[in-house]
Amino acid sequence: MSLLVWGATLVSGFIIVFALMPSLIRYFRARKEGQMIREEGPKWHEKKSGTPTMGGLLFIVAILITTFWVGLWQHQLQPTTWILLFILVLYGALGFWDDSIKLWRKQNEGLKAWQKLLGQIVGAVILTVVYQHEHLPMALRIPGLGDWSLGIWYMIFVIIWLVGFSNAVNLTDGLDGLVAGQATIAFGAYAIIAHAQHQYNVMLFCLAVVGSLLGFFVYNHKPAKIFMGDMGSLALGGALAAVSILLHYELSLLLIGIIFVIETASVILQVASFKLTGKRIFLMSPIHHHFEMKGWSEWKIDIVFWSVGLVAAIISVASIV
Repeated sequence: MSLLVWGATLVSGFIIVFALMPSLIRYFRARKEGQMIREEGPKWHEKKSGTPTMGGLLFIVAILITTFWVGLWQHQLQPTTWILLFILVLYGALGFWDDSIKLWRKQNEGLKAWQKLLGQIVGAVILTVVYQHEHLPMALRIPGLGDWSLGIWYMIFVIIWLVGFSNAVNLTDGLDGLVAGQATIAFGAYAIIAHAQHQYNVMLFCLAVVGSLLGFFVYNHKPAKIFMGDMGSLALGGALAAVSILLHYELSLLLIGIIFVIETASVILQVASFKLTGKRIFLMSPIHHHFEMKGWSEWKIDIVFWSVGLVAAIISVASIV
């Protein structure tokens, strides 16, 4: 696929978000709908209270518009394209519902865990049905060992993968620009892998995400003028897991999304350690807060985490392409 298509997809997503985000920010500020900061979070984050959230709404719309018109232009609107957009919208809708409850009730607790989990499972099951309909292998590709056929158990894996990574990205979204930058790296890596596999519809989706996130980053880097909210982070995590599945390089996400994995592992270890021993491993979890407590600036944490993510993504892509 030509550089013109790559460029058009990236620019389309970027321009839509970059041009319309100021209006969305003004709208949320006028309605006084801002983020409620967690009481157990770092005290210096309290100054972020009131910053508009749900910025994910606009970049999701930009991804939908861009994927549709470029896919139509390039004749790449396939069933796997639609399932990617479905996962993006479904998980985004769960996040929108969650964010809305927090904003309207002026609290930091949104959807009940079971409600969010049910929606995520429904999305994973539908993804598996489409996956099987497209005659893709119900097998897990293990590096060096080939495909490991799972049959119906592959659906269980898909559920765990989508639920796990949507929540992992959600946990990581605690610093200005952190998820926007890391997700850009991850989707960029999968765009290259998709191109190498000639799965151009998946590639176009990934490029639409990258362009839209770059446009969002202009307003989300420190000091953030708007946050993506659960709507954005859940949508990105679910879509990222779905892309790794459709490209049949599922486990590559453990490396390409290594920052999301580390952030989630830090929370699990912290909770387990405290319950078993009464002691904490980190000053605060997720781990980006630990480094904040150590005196690192948000920019330093962002740059270090992005660098680790970029190196991991390059290694993963080099081993696949």
